[in-house]
Amino acid sequence: MVFLLVSLTVLHLVTLAMLLIATLEKSWWIWADSEITDLWYNCFHDNATQTWLCAATNDSDWLQSVQALMVLSVVFSSISFLVFLGQLFTMSRGGLFYFTGLCQAFAGFTDFAACLIFTFHRKEILHDSRDLSKGRFGYCFILAWLCVPLLLISGVLYVHLRKKQ
Repeated sequence: MVFLLVSLTVLHLVTLAMLLIATLEKSWWIWADSEITDLWYNCFHDNATQTWLCAATNDSDWLQSVQALMVLSVVFSSISFLVFLGQLFTMSRGGLFYFTGLCQAFAGFTDFAACLIFTFHRKEILHDSRDLSKGRFGYCFILAWLCVPLLLISGVLYVHLRKKQ
């Protein structure tokens, strides 16, 4: 049981770190090696100064919903971890971590919704006249999709986890 508890805690922290990276980093859509777009900025690489020049993204309703859902996912996962730590020290023996599992599952569902919206509405989100076939999804988008099953699995494991001591 201790091994499961430690493994679940590590899984939770790794997933939370992946969520933070997916939400805050600059690589949701890559047009070329010198131009990338994320949830917050459009960035161009300036070869003369060897720096990234970034401007705020154009606001669209779809983009704002993806931003809100990703932030909610991070918030739900963070609350879930803090509640888990609190329950670990205050819950009576034999108790289940229902609220922790529920928060973690909500984090998974909000992440899933954000990824789906970005997948199906990227034309409206990117506001670009260019052909989308010239771009590709970036690693942050892939990280966000990888977080979905990890969040849902850890949510289910929290629900089934009992406090032994």
